[in-house]
Amino acid sequence: MVLPDGQEVTGRLQERQQVPDTWLYKVAVPAWQNTPEGRVEPAWYVVWVKAPDHVKPVPGVSYEDVPTTRLSPPPAEREILGPRRPSGWVMAKAGGRGSGRGGVVHAVDCDEAPAGAPVLTLERALDAAEQPGVRLCSLCGAAAELDPVLQGFDRGFEET
Repeated sequence: MVLPDGQEVTGRLQERQQVPDTWLYKVAVPAWQNTPEGRVEPAWYVVWVKAPDHVKPVPGVSYEDVPTTRLSPPPAEREILGPRRPSGWVMAKAGGRGSGRGGVVHAVDCDEAPAGAPVLTLERALDAAEQPGVRLCSLCGAAAELDPVLQGFDRGFEET
């Protein structure tokens, strides 16, 4: 282990864990501790340190048996579909004086969505979509996502 002042101390690697940007190593180094009876006895000081900044391998030592936790690879569907869209919708109010009503509901990541608009929950987006003069954006998929909910899922099951 490399100490903050650059000194190197040989310790015992107890565990290693991968985190998003690096590896963390749990290392025990020998130290001294005072006992309640006033004696000094050897002890192990255990600490997590960032690799490779604060640890170096000991030449000739195998680390195969050290417990190792790796980050899980992303699920196959994440690799295929890409990152998940942010949730929520925003309302772009219709412009012009005296219009007072109308507008377009967009997904939050739509290129046409107004910057800084408050994010609407599903319930609020559906309420907005039911107002006169409001339409759902077809470019970002707001229409495809919200229309089935507005129309009801039981269409086609009506009694004749």
